Formats: sequence, structure tokens, C-alpha cells
Amino acid sequence: MLPRTNTINSEEFIFYLDLISDFIKKKPLMKAISSFIKEKDKFNAFASYGVVLFQKDDNPINVYDLKNLDAVLKIIDEAWETREVEHSFLENGLYEILAYIFRKSREIRKNYRVIIISDTPSRLSDDYYNALYDLLIKAKKFSAFIDIIRVGEEKFYDDDVKLKVISSETHGGTFYCPNEKLLQNILGSLIQNKKEFKIIKSEETDQVLGQDKIFYEGLAADLISLSPEDQELCNICEQELCPICEAHSDEIHKCYNCNTKFHNCCAAKYAIVKNIGFKHIFRCPQCETLLKLDEEFVNMIYEEDLEEELEEELPKIELEKPIYEKETTTEYEEEQYTEESEVQEEIIEEESEISLEEPEPSTVDQQKTIKVGGFFGKEITIGTKKSIETPISKITENTELKEQPISITSLKPPRRKGTSSIKLCKICGATCNKSVNTCPTCGAKLI
Repeated sequence: MLPRTNTINSEEFIFYLDLISDFIKKKPLMKAISSFIKEKDKFNAFASYGVVLFQKDDNPINVYDLKNLDAVLKIIDEAWETREVEHSFLENGLYEILAYIFRKSREIRKNYRVIIISDTPSRLSDDYYNALYDLLIKAKKFSAFIDIIRVGEEKFYDDDVKLKVISSETHGGTFYCPNEKLLQNILGSLIQNKKEFKIIKSEETDQVLGQDKIFYEGLAADLISLSPEDQELCNICEQELCPICEAHSDEIHKCYNCNTKFHNCCAAKYAIVKNIGFKHIFRCPQCETLLKLDEEFVNMIYEEDLEEELEEELPKIELEKPIYEKETTTEYEEEQYTEESEVQEEIIEEESEISLEEPEPSTVDQQKTIKVGGFFGKEITIGTKKSIETPISKITENTELKEQPISITSLKPPRRKGTSSIKLCKICGATCNKSVNTCPTCGAKLI
């Protein structure tokens, strides 16, 4: 894999001086900026600086990427007397600065710190601000941070909301400076690198809107052909022949800024994984230059990758016994499992055949033993026939089950008409002849 440069840790500070009144004099202003740059150079010797300042003819002085303090102070000193002193051009100056950041981001990626020092609200129409807001949303993708210092004695300004929106959308801050002595302290609080702060970003921060596609395509550069002295070796796969397509027609191209070389397929694979929001737009892995490929070609590679992943992830369906059963059971358990399953299948088949036939009523012979003549009477056995009724689930709603109980009186001797010829013992309940006065069973007297 290619080593990545540490350009993202470098910073460029751009001072936008939108100062119309004389609230801040030139000398204290230059002193505060001088102190800021000297302190910053102690922490980051590779930081660079820029100055933007509008002149009376509405033309801005814009100088960027200055490496030393003297160059910055010289520009401010020379342009101070001819600066614009009637109107604020806050939006116009930010247009110029953001355009520079977008252009510069094609070649190198770093943190851009914009520090606006303003003393007068802008009177431009809302159309200017709306267009600016659209650019601010894009600037977040290019590591642009905007801090605003409003100098003046007023407690409230007409554009307070506007300033706070501009700064908050770019993870910056808005500061109020009521006197020139505080300017140096406020600037000193902005020395620390923004990447060192724990900035809470929402999911929308890293999203790229589809409507911005033309904007990013215009910033990105195409890969260029190799020079005769360049070695035909891809820096990603480190081979001359592309290992993906294995076609000699896949020529190697390079980044115009650092000469990093790519096969078309290797570049497409890299862009799919490391794009900025559109699959065909990516940053060079070596120098962070914004590059682009043919969109249709990248989409074709992407679809092929999806098809390969789907083929690998599709499960192989087996019609035989699952593998986990074979791995967790012994041969004896498998034979027993097979026999039990066969027996269960036979039982299920027999039950299904029986359930299809309508059951016929059947009778069963039953025997019942009773006593005749009281508790100590003689036991006799009676045979009866009882029919097996159809289950209730098979009986219709109109069918009623009626049982015919056997009456015990039907088993007693028939009574004669007229006088009875027998006596009943009141003690044991035995039946005795009428002519007998004593019960032959218990010996009690019969009345």
C-alpha cells in the first residue's frame, strides 16, 4: 500500500480584514497578528499564511501561502490606507477565499483556518448569503474552519445570526471584541490546531449531496499518460500487468501532481473504497490530489464486485441430512434414529388410514355382581351388553346420547296380590317365611 503524506496536519491561516471604521488602528492590528504568527510558528514551523483585504475600487488584495511574518505585515501595511471604508464585503471576501481553498485542494489537502476580523455588518441582499451558505456546506469536506471576530462597542448587531451560522457550519466560533486590547488575546485562543479539539460531527457532516456532483467533477483532475522515462509499474498492485483484468490494453496512467501510477482497474478498486462520496472521485493516496475516473467504468467494476460477493455468500442447499446431525451423533444413534423414524412413519400412515374410515358401533359383554336380600344376602352375577358409542367429535349436533340404566327393582321377586307370604327382619333385613317367628340369620324376633 502506498504511504500517505502528512499534509492533512499542515495548516494555512488566512486573515480576512473586513475593517471599515477606525475602531481598530493599524498598529495594534499588526501587533496582534504578529504575536499570533510568532506563537504559531513555535508549534508548527510548516504553517503558511494569507491576507485578503478589499480596496476602494472593490478589488480585493488576496495573497496566499506566505511562509514568513514579514511578508504578511508588508501587505497589510501597504494596503491599509487604500482599503474600502464605506461598505462591508463579507460575503464577497468569503467567495474569494473558498474558491482558493477549492482550487488548492485539487493539489494538496490540509487544514484551512480562515480568521475574519470585521467591524461592520454587511448590507448585501439575502441572495449573496444563500449562495455563500451553499459553498460553506461544501467547504466542510475540505477541512475549512472559519472563526469570526466582530470588533466594536455595540452589544448587538444586525448580522449576529448570520455570523454564528457561518462559523458554526464550519466548526468555528464567533467572538466579540469591545476594545482593541482584547484582540491579541482572542487571536491567541485560536492558535491551537482545530484537529486537537473534540469536534462532535453529525452523520450529515460527511454526506455529499448528489446535486453537487458537477461541482466535485469540476475540481477533480483526470489521470494523465506516462512520460517516456516513466517506469510502467502500478504503485497499487506493484505489477506491470493488471492482476484484475490481466489485459495488456489496461495502460498505466499517473497523477499529474506526484506521478503516482495506476492501472485503470486498480484505480477503480481504490476509488470504490476511498471515494469522497462519488465512486469515481477520490484523492490520490500519495499527495491527496482530487482525481476522477470514467464513471461508467467504475460502476461496471463495482457491479462485478457485487456479483462476486453474492455468489460467495449464497448458501449451498443440501437435500441430504444436515451436516450438524452427522457430526453430533454416533453410528448407533443414527441407526436408532432411522428405525424410530420408520416406526413413526408407519404409525402415522396407519392412523391416517383409520381416520379416513367411519367407525362402526360395537358391543362389549359386561358382568355385574349384586346382592339380593340385604347386606348379608346372596350374591348373584348378571350379564349385560353395552354398546361402544361413537366419539363425540364424530357425532353431529342433532345427535343425543341416551343411556338406559338397569333398575334394581326388576331383579326383585314379583309381588303377589293380596297378603304377603314373607316377613322382613328389621335387624338384618333378611327375608323370612311368614310362618317363622325367629330370624334364621340373626336370631331376632319377627313381628
